[in-house]
Amino acid sequence: GSGAQTVALAKLSRGRIIALDNHQPFLEDLKRKTAEADVSNRIQVVNGDMCALKYADNSFDVIWSEGAIFVIGFEKGLREWKRLLTSNGYLVASELSWFKREAPEEIRKFFAEVYPQIKTVEENLAIAQNAGYRVVGWFPVPESSWWNNYYTPIEAKLPALKSKYQGNPEALQILACEELEIEMYRKYAAHYGSVFYVLQAEA
Repeated sequence: GSGAQTVALAKLSRGRIIALDNHQPFLEDLKRKTAEADVSNRIQVVNGDMCALKYADNSFDVIWSEGAIFVIGFEKGLREWKRLLTSNGYLVASELSWFKREAPEEIRKFFAEVYPQIKTVEENLAIAQNAGYRVVGWFPVPESSWWNNYYTPIEAKLPALKSKYQGNPEALQILACEELEIEMYRKYAAHYGSVFYVLQAEA
């Protein structure tokens, strides 16, 4: 994305960071943010494909994937990226997860269409261990983060966007999907959410 977490990580550490995305406008935003935060000397901004990372084995002490590993798939990402980590290196990834094994039919049907790969926290922890990681810890992203930083700003823009694209059925369908996603979270946030998994590669 546009790298809010990248700048935060740079401020929290003294490490050098490669920030990768395949959408150039996001990267241009990140360049501006790193300059404003005076950390651009430690951040290399790269337009690249997370599904085909062309780096040598043992290149990174930490791989951080926030809201993105679903693109390649949680299990596939863990397995393919492990070679990139140094011995006992860390992989931190957030993944949409069920908090409970049982959930109402409405939300299960919703995810069967939009993200059938969603699994429980326990299932994801087992995937990580089977992929050769030690689970250091995990924690759910607070509901307040979803509302304050994501859904509430989107909701505020929806009326103007629906008016702007009222003659565009494809755009209206996308907006309707956004509305449905927000409504599902409003009703069923106790059953699912984004979970951060903190993992350490085992030799």
